[in-house]
Amino acid sequence: MELKHLASFVAVAEQLSFVRAARQIHLSQPALSGQIQRLEEELGVMLLERNRRSVKLTDAGRVFLAEARLMLKAAEQAAERARSAARGEVGRLRIAFVSSAALEIVPELVLAFRKRHPGVRLELTNRRTVSQVKALLNETLDAGLVRLPLEHPRLIVQPIHREPFVIVLPRDHPRARRKVRLGDLREESFIAYGRRWAPGFYDAVIGMCRATGYSPRIVQETGEMYTAIALVAAGAGVAVLPRSVVLAQAARVVVKPVPETAGVSEIAIAIRAKEPSELVASFVSFAIAFARKKS
Repeated sequence: MELKHLASFVAVAEQLSFVRAARQIHLSQPALSGQIQRLEEELGVMLLERNRRSVKLTDAGRVFLAEARLMLKAAEQAAERARSAARGEVGRLRIAFVSSAALEIVPELVLAFRKRHPGVRLELTNRRTVSQVKALLNETLDAGLVRLPLEHPRLIVQPIHREPFVIVLPRDHPRARRKVRLGDLREESFIAYGRRWAPGFYDAVIGMCRATGYSPRIVQETGEMYTAIALVAAGAGVAVLPRSVVLAQAARVVVKPVPETAGVSEIAIAIRAKEPSELVASFVSFAIAFARKKS
C-alpha cells in the first residue's frame, strides 16, 4: 500500500470529485482513477461508488478514510522526526560532568539547550574525568564536561570554560591575612584532587609548584574538590583549586589569587573523534557558542 495512493484516495473522498481532487494534488484524472482502482484491488473492497455525475463513499470507504488520514499523519510525523534527527534536534543525549562544573556551567547550559531543543531527552550524570573518558570510549556516554588538561587519540576535546586557580588556606593559617605566592607554600602540607581521578589536572597543579622551585608535599588526595575544601577548612593542609569551586564555600576558608601567568583551570567538552551523530555535533556546537556568549 503506497502513501501516494492513500493521499489520492483522501483527496477524492474529501472533494467527492475526481476532477477537483486531480486538480488539488496536481495529477491527471486518468492517473488518479488508476491509483484508486489499484488501491481497491489491493484491499479487495470498493471504497467509492462513482458514476459520470457523482462520487460517494461506501461504508468501507468511510471507515478506511479515517484510517488513511491517521496513516498519512503518522507518516508525516515520522518523516519530520527523521528530518529533525538529521538536524540534531531530537533523540537522547547521555552527558556527564565533573562536579566542579555543576554550579557555574551545567545548569545554564542545560536549561538553554532544552529550551532550544525540547525534543531532546538529556540524561545527566556526575562523573570524574577518568570515568568519563572510559564511558566515552565504550560508548555508554555521548559527551562529557571534563577538567583539562586531557589528551586522547580517540577523543576530540574542546575547551569551553576557563578560570584562574586560587590558593585555599585554613582561616587560622598564619598567612591568612597576608599576600601569598605559590613559592611561599613549599613547607606546607597539600590536599590534592587526586591524580587517579584527573591526572592532567593533578599534573598541572604540581607543575605550577615546581615552576617556583619545589614539589608540593601531598598528605592527602581526594576524588572531590569540595572534599578538598572541607579538609582545608579542618586544618589538614592547603590546596590549589579552580576559583569557582571555592567561591561557593569561601566562608569556610581563606582564598588567595594565583596569577594567571602560573596557569588557568579549564573545562572542556569531550566526544569521540569518530562520532557520527548529528545530535552530539549539535550539542557540541551549542555548548561552544553558549560559552562564547558567557565569556
